[in-house]
Amino acid sequence: MNQDMNSKKNVLMICTDHWPGSLFGTQGREDIMTPTLDFLIENGVKFENFYSECPVCIPARRSLMTGLSPKAHGDRVYSDRMEMPNVPTLAQTFRDNGYQAYAVGKLHVFPQRNRIGFDDAILSEEGRYEFGIVDDYQIWLGEQGYPGQEFMHSMGNNTYLTRPWHLPEYLHPTNWVTMEMMKAMKRKDPTRPAFFFCSYQFPHPPLVPLQTYLDMYDDVVIEEPIEDTWHTEEPLFALLGEDASRYSKRERERARKAFYAQCTHIDSQIRLLIGTLRETNLLNDTIIVFMSDHGDMLFDHKMVAKRCFYESASCVPMVFTGAPMGEYRGKGFEQKLGKMSDVMPTLLDLCGLEIPHHVEGIPLFSQSENPYIYGEVGEGVKATRMIRTSDFKLIWYPCDNTFQLFDMKKDRNEVHDLSTLSEFKQTVENLKKILLDCCYGSDLDWIEDKEFVGFNFPGKAKAPDFGLYNQRGYHWPAPTGYSNVGKNA
Repeated sequence: MNQDMNSKKNVLMICTDHWPGSLFGTQGREDIMTPTLDFLIENGVKFENFYSECPVCIPARRSLMTGLSPKAHGDRVYSDRMEMPNVPTLAQTFRDNGYQAYAVGKLHVFPQRNRIGFDDAILSEEGRYEFGIVDDYQIWLGEQGYPGQEFMHSMGNNTYLTRPWHLPEYLHPTNWVTMEMMKAMKRKDPTRPAFFFCSYQFPHPPLVPLQTYLDMYDDVVIEEPIEDTWHTEEPLFALLGEDASRYSKRERERARKAFYAQCTHIDSQIRLLIGTLRETNLLNDTIIVFMSDHGDMLFDHKMVAKRCFYESASCVPMVFTGAPMGEYRGKGFEQKLGKMSDVMPTLLDLCGLEIPHHVEGIPLFSQSENPYIYGEVGEGVKATRMIRTSDFKLIWYPCDNTFQLFDMKKDRNEVHDLSTLSEFKQTVENLKKILLDCCYGSDLDWIEDKEFVGFNFPGKAKAPDFGLYNQRGYHWPAPTGYSNVGKNA
């Protein structure tokens, strides 16, 4: 056995979808149950100021897997047919250094069977058959005697209506991802270190928790969504909140309980992953990472989903734990500004591997610092840009040239917009200068003589969505060649 290879640290990266950075018991929340993650956080390092530079699935995952910003990798929208940039990915870099690299769950890349550097990728892709691929979860579901029935619960992938999971418990995608990941751990090559990527599609809607976990919230009083003092009836904010406005108070409360139940389900499954690491003698040599690609507004500020830079959508969990991380606890790393493109260099640095030259992010457990985080999402009416420093957050909506300023030390819930107050005029101007230097491409159409001018709200009538937000149907035989009608992501 190669002694040098045998001494390398393993990595288990657990990635979720739509999990806000504040949804943990350790954050003072009494309405969500995350006992496993609470324990891991207490024994690890949780970055409190970690952001998804582009809070929507595909761009965020491109930054995660390449160490590149959205500007560099080419997507700040949601380009579901854009291939990965021609650079070594995180998985490929691990493999180039002798690692076994194995992925289970959601990759969300194009083409779907692109392994992006992994030795193998066992996929659960949320029923995206418009690309012509049947994923491994659906193949397995058919082998269990339930072909094409994953979405027969009838809940939409981008809606906040809810009901319990409709098939036997073991058939839930969360359970399947856990089982396949445990199998991969047991099949690890004993002569090589491993990079395991375990990617859950939940708590992303559909909101179809197992009844067992939903029942756990029967007697729990769910915190009310965050209310603010800055909301107006201006067309822009009406547009940003239109998806949330269709739900009744009862539906909003049910949605939050179901969402939390899906989080608790994942929290419970993580125990099995750690138990398998322990029983395969990998636990003491494995860095464990828990994260999400972005969060979910969950009716905070009268909004749902992502594609904005309020904390619930853009500030995401980033937890490093496990025995190899013990030396980093209590050293002040928790308050550093971090971003998705920092994950690749951070993991490579922790494992003593050289960071490829193309990587833009920084190793978070080093003396390097991000002086600010630049965030960008969209290029149309809802386009949003952000500058986040250690003290403040500036948000810019080019539509109607709308700015907001929040004090992130005193007002983490972003209740009070300070942008129009005279005492913060210089702060706004300083952050605008940083933002100006970050803008590129079509952004420049909204800037004249180094001044932000934006554009007027177009006043278009709301288009009907007869696709019910990309509603799925019966998937046997697997549908192919259909048009992707309805809101996605």
